[in-house]
Amino acid sequence: MSNIIDKEVEKAAKILSNGGVIVYPTDTVWGIGCDATNDTAIKKIYKIKQRDSSNPMLCLLNKTSMLNKYLRSVPKESFKILNKASLPTTIIYNHSINISKELLGENDSIGFRIVDHEFCKKLIEKFGKPIVSTSANLSGQKTAHNLKEINTKILKQVDYVVNLPNTNSSNIASSIIKINLDGSILKIR
Repeated sequence: MSNIIDKEVEKAAKILSNGGVIVYPTDTVWGIGCDATNDTAIKKIYKIKQRDSSNPMLCLLNKTSMLNKYLRSVPKESFKILNKASLPTTIIYNHSINISKELLGENDSIGFRIVDHEFCKKLIEKFGKPIVSTSANLSGQKTAHNLKEINTKILKQVDYVVNLPNTNSSNIASSIIKINLDGSILKIR
């Protein structure tokens, strides 16, 4: 299986490097993703999902040390949250840098999740940048928990569908926690 994953990582990383959009498995659900620094690719995801661009998407990282490159400063509270988390956890941080403005909310906020999924970790390592992650469904419709449930409208519009149908996604949306400017913590989901 590792050899198959490595081949899919190579293909997906090439698509991402060329500004493409992929459908891929994550540690939560199947997602639509692209280079988190590429405005054009991000706009394409909003169009594919029929999602309003005022509804920001999150990004996946493969290790906490990547936060240093994409935030002005990493709040110490984030490490406490991540160390205690037993399920996938997205943290919304303020003052992001080196990320497309298409992904940012108020105070240049961005949601990052340190992914715990073999394919995603290897893909981010190979690609070297954060990857956008949003559920592979049309906005407002049911979340796809496996490749077979993804709407064909989506599959026809992306540049590549990762061919790993039997991966270990938890099928549970990540918890979402926001670290406010004053350091206080707000649980959103």
